[in-house]
Amino acid sequence: MNSQRQKKICSVLQKELSNIFQKAIRFSDSSNKLISVTKVKVSPDLSIAKIYVSIYPTKNADGWIKGLRENTSQVKHTLSQTLKNELRIIPDLTFYLDDSLDYIEKIESSIKEGKNPIKK
Repeated sequence: MNSQRQKKICSVLQKELSNIFQKAIRFSDSSNKLISVTKVKVSPDLSIAKIYVSIYPTKNADGWIKGLRENTSQVKHTLSQTLKNELRIIPDLTFYLDDSLDYIEKIESSIKEGKNPIKK
């Protein structure tokens, strides 16, 4: 069960990380990418944050997640600069790929083809 403080921190982190990623994409050479932060979970002691990221198109999503994981300290520093007046301690960030859209797409295509995806 998440406390009220955890929920607030999750929403603030989700909003600010989305802004950081959109600015990074805007200034990079890959303007055809869409990165969205789908979910943020914060530990009860507010020291660890799990960030679930959805990347479209998904053909090189693993490479992007690997790049995020390698640049976690830079992302955390940028986040700390924007949230320095709101959070005293920025949690450690861990990034995960959210592939729920791919899962939904597979189910929809199976239904359109007449297959039953539940039997598999």
